[in-house]
Amino acid sequence: MTDVQSDVEATTEVTASGVGGTTATKDPVADQIAQRAERIARRSKPTRVVAARVSIWLRLGELWRARELFFFLVRKEIKVKYKNSALGFLWSMLNPALTLAVFYVLFTFFLPNGIPNFVIYMFSAMLVWNLFQTAVLTGTSTIVSNAAIVKKVAFPREILSLAAVGSAFMFFLFQSIVLLAFMIAFWPRPDWSALWLVVPALAAILAFSAALAVFLSAVHVYLRDTQHLVEVLLMAWFWAIPGIYAYSGRVHDGLVKHTIFGIPGTHLIWLYFANPVSPVVMSFQRVFYNVVHPRSTLAPHAVIKHGVMASYGIHWYVASDLIVLGVSLVLLVGAMVVFGRLEGNFAEEL
Repeated sequence: MTDVQSDVEATTEVTASGVGGTTATKDPVADQIAQRAERIARRSKPTRVVAARVSIWLRLGELWRARELFFFLVRKEIKVKYKNSALGFLWSMLNPALTLAVFYVLFTFFLPNGIPNFVIYMFSAMLVWNLFQTAVLTGTSTIVSNAAIVKKVAFPREILSLAAVGSAFMFFLFQSIVLLAFMIAFWPRPDWSALWLVVPALAAILAFSAALAVFLSAVHVYLRDTQHLVEVLLMAWFWAIPGIYAYSGRVHDGLVKHTIFGIPGTHLIWLYFANPVSPVVMSFQRVFYNVVHPRSTLAPHAVIKHGVMASYGIHWYVASDLIVLGVSLVLLVGAMVVFGRLEGNFAEEL
């Protein structure tokens, strides 16, 4: 398909969808999204190119012009989730608050492990994991879930996947309030001097989540088993991060002790940190837990031998997050290229 042919077909797609006026459907939310997409089309060149040779810069330009639609989709996702709910947004905080309370009682009174405020260590990891898991799962199914909108009007479809990441970030902010409230109540002090470390860590996990969401959303249109496969993989992936177990000690020593496929000079710890989520989780724990060598609550005068967190310097966390961010941005560009090659037949597959 030539660029000229792409422009002609894209213009036909926009015209057929009713730029001059949409046909009302039974779904008012879909109508609102379609109207906003058409408004964006009127303000810009009335084309929607779906050829494989569209440059990444053109796609990024389309996304920037559709930023109003992005914010609308994020708001829509949050409102729809709590529609007709008496407590509304409070449910986003009640669920993690109950989880935090249960684990606090469990590890304090029934399964004490001697690690003070272990629930803070664990919940710092859960914040990152919930953000990542929600973004990837929601992003994977978003194109299929919004099939009526995708077939009705022309707009940058990647924005549906990116909006799923944006809504997951909003839920992350709600859950962060729970963690802060818990820390105020029980007074474990974070490392205020390292609070800025949250910024590159968040940027890294958002970029990685967006890359997976964009790629998987396009694949899911053709292979509907993708969502179920992702759910299974995420269950296994959770155990690859230092969330409910201490990284320092047995885990660290075991990873360093063993080699990769018996190759001399290698360590399994390399594979452990090849997981982009692990450095981000450890960065959050470094800021909010901030205890490298805690004193045991079972023996108050004894220091836990191996500690809980890694004893790496702050520069290690910064470098790790920046590496994850750089790799994730490259993956995001690649995901957008793949998405552009696959979206041409979305209408037929949906």
